[in-house]
Amino acid sequence: MARLQNKVAVITGGAGEIGLAAARLFVREGAKVLLVDLKEDALGKAAAAAGSEAASYTVADVTQEEQVKSYVQTAVDRYGGIDVFLNNAGIEGVVKSIPEYPVEVFDRVIAVNVRGVWLGLKYVIPVMQQRGGGSIVITSSNAGYQGMPAVSAYVTSKHAIVGMMRTAAVECAAMNIRVNTVHPSPIESRMMRSLESGFAQAVSVQPDQVKQLIVGQLPRGRYGTPEEVANLMLFLASDESSHCTGGVYPVDGGSSAR
Repeated sequence: MARLQNKVAVITGGAGEIGLAAARLFVREGAKVLLVDLKEDALGKAAAAAGSEAASYTVADVTQEEQVKSYVQTAVDRYGGIDVFLNNAGIEGVVKSIPEYPVEVFDRVIAVNVRGVWLGLKYVIPVMQQRGGGSIVITSSNAGYQGMPAVSAYVTSKHAIVGMMRTAAVECAAMNIRVNTVHPSPIESRMMRSLESGFAQAVSVQPDQVKQLIVGQLPRGRYGTPEEVANLMLFLASDESSHCTGGVYPVDGGSSAR
């Protein structure tokens, strides 16, 4: 039997590279998938790329309470409930030192990466409890356990959701709901192209030189792929991880070992 047979999965940030990779894999493993993101055109393409009528989408801003309620209700109305919640939406902000960091950008990063995750938990947990339990996987980052210069908002947000995950794991254990975080290192994605450009501008070099410097610090000597992150997410979403909750799971090519 497929590992997610008869499961319903909601994926926020569903139009991004990791969200799409997870959607493709979850559909292949038997799940019905609801993709959530801000832009309908990108969502439509992602749902089509997932390769099955088992994937659909709804547009929502994860920072807005009523829109979060709406995507949760859409999953209930369309598929009957939620078994897997990939709480994945996130943004990187800008590359600036703390004194130079724009307050409005800091607030937006915290809104998406922290408030958005919390609102998702707030409204998904009761629905998941009604199904008898499930699995929640939150996307953090290697920035969730390391300090990094010039990305204070991002680092702060990714640390914060580890504490949120641990709280939710304790609260939800008696409900048969497991909650874990996944921590990718640099992944081949739009986000890393943005960060490479930001760091390059800060030190007056080319973005490909920044990438070479980052890769040189990774024990595996390369960026990860969205599919490698999705493989870990699938394990945590499936019943194979039935005793895993409250955990921090790197998929970082060894960078956390240093």
